[in-house]
Amino acid sequence: MLRLTEIKLPLDHSDDDLRQAILSKLDLNPDELLDYSIFKRSYDARKKSAIVMIYHLDITLSEQTERRVLDAFAKASFVMPSPDTSYQFVATAPDDFPLAHQQRPIIVGFGPAGILAALVLAQMGLKPIVLERGQQVKQRTKQTWELWRQGKLNTESNVQYGEGGAGTFSDGKLYSQVKDKRHLSRKVLMEFVKAGAPEEILFVSKPHIGTFKLVKMVENMRAEIIRLGGEIRFEHKVEKVHRDVDADGVACISRLSLSNGETIQANHVVLAIGHSARDTFEMLLDQGVYIEPKPFSIGFRIEHPQSVIDKARFGDNAGNPILGAADYKLVHHCKNGRSVYSFCMCPGGTVVAAASEQGGVVTNGMSQYSRNERNANAAIVVGIEPEKDYPGHPLAGIDLQRKLEQLAYKLGGGDYHAPAQLVGDYLKNKPSKALGDVIPSYQPGVNLGDLSKALPPFANEAIREAIPEFDKKIKGFAMQDAVLTGVETRTSSPICIKRDKDFQSINTKGLYPTGEGAGYAGGILSAAIDGIKVAEAVALSLLTE
Repeated sequence: MLRLTEIKLPLDHSDDDLRQAILSKLDLNPDELLDYSIFKRSYDARKKSAIVMIYHLDITLSEQTERRVLDAFAKASFVMPSPDTSYQFVATAPDDFPLAHQQRPIIVGFGPAGILAALVLAQMGLKPIVLERGQQVKQRTKQTWELWRQGKLNTESNVQYGEGGAGTFSDGKLYSQVKDKRHLSRKVLMEFVKAGAPEEILFVSKPHIGTFKLVKMVENMRAEIIRLGGEIRFEHKVEKVHRDVDADGVACISRLSLSNGETIQANHVVLAIGHSARDTFEMLLDQGVYIEPKPFSIGFRIEHPQSVIDKARFGDNAGNPILGAADYKLVHHCKNGRSVYSFCMCPGGTVVAAASEQGGVVTNGMSQYSRNERNANAAIVVGIEPEKDYPGHPLAGIDLQRKLEQLAYKLGGGDYHAPAQLVGDYLKNKPSKALGDVIPSYQPGVNLGDLSKALPPFANEAIREAIPEFDKKIKGFAMQDAVLTGVETRTSSPICIKRDKDFQSINTKGLYPTGEGAGYAGGILSAAIDGIKVAEAVALSLLTE
């Protein structure tokens, strides 16, 4: 099989056009092309009137024809043997695991990192035990809707906590910036497809799933882990990590105390907690696990009519089903030294309440697979740093998050309504009194006023400078009636649980921090990839003991 890249065709091409392009590119007769499949499909929309589709293809030829093509195009970069993207386990022999008298590895947290760590460990025969503080995804969904519809927050099962992690209530984006020489992203996407995700996530350039499909997919992955001998215990919160000293004088994890009073012996613990597990961060620090602060970002959610974004990005091609709802990615470096950027853009989605603590308002974005809601939304956030903005303590970033979330709660009226303001009014520094054409999607609802009170002055200064600059790239971005809703504070973890080259905590042997909460990922796919890497490290450690 050969990999053929950089096949470019007009947006409205037919399947036969694609086949003819392959024949022409490789100088083949029609009967020599036995089959082809799409490995990757993307588009170039820089010229709105002539959007181009770009394909990377895997093509099947006879052995003789394949040799001829490789010889003829030996110096070309657009054709080569298709690389092997299959996943290779670190332990492949059927009798590698389980070892005699071996403890089952423990996984704390069942978000993307925890799910993939559990799945890979289960596939290697290690029968992991998963401890998840929240509830199963269907029950968790019910609890989440109670906040959105009734203003009732369950602090142990919400947008942040529970089966599937925070990414369950999001756009379900499945792309990342991770360097992936081992094709671990392919492993993740293949497992997602097996669990019910659309097959197109294997080849579209910016795959997404959407909340409803994520829910079913997570349930199916849980069932597979259990079928392979794993165990998932919901509503089992880890209250305390116990650290002892081994015979060599090295601090190591020995057992876990749970919220139900149970104590579990544990020498290999995958710590896959989310970026909002604040009480767990505090417990880990109290127990001596090394934690340091890391940068994150703060800001608002912005909503526009999706039609405005589609028109700005695609021109007259807006609405084409192949292109779908348009997205964007924006960044501006401000005069005050800050950077403002768009984050977690949700085409055709909604702004959702994402609080996990009483008395705080947090926003996030969510889309369904169809992305057919009226509004587009994204976080518009300002980068902040420990040394400059929250010095003095490893968990000072959490203190800042809480302060801003509690302020937003008060500005919203004290009932989980969120403070909001029209973009035009925000830029003019005047409170909003009435909505325009854009109806905010946040539930339980919004309270219009002066949103600048929800962020520090430097952040408002930066965002006010950035929005008009973004309007130069996305026409209509600074429209008067677009809506800002606050606050967005959970862009990433405010801490990093440092680990060594073996993926273990630098001062606690046997503790394997992973995923977004530990500071090693930023989204579903990167967290899942990190979960696989940590699962492999656990398996290798067990093999050498």
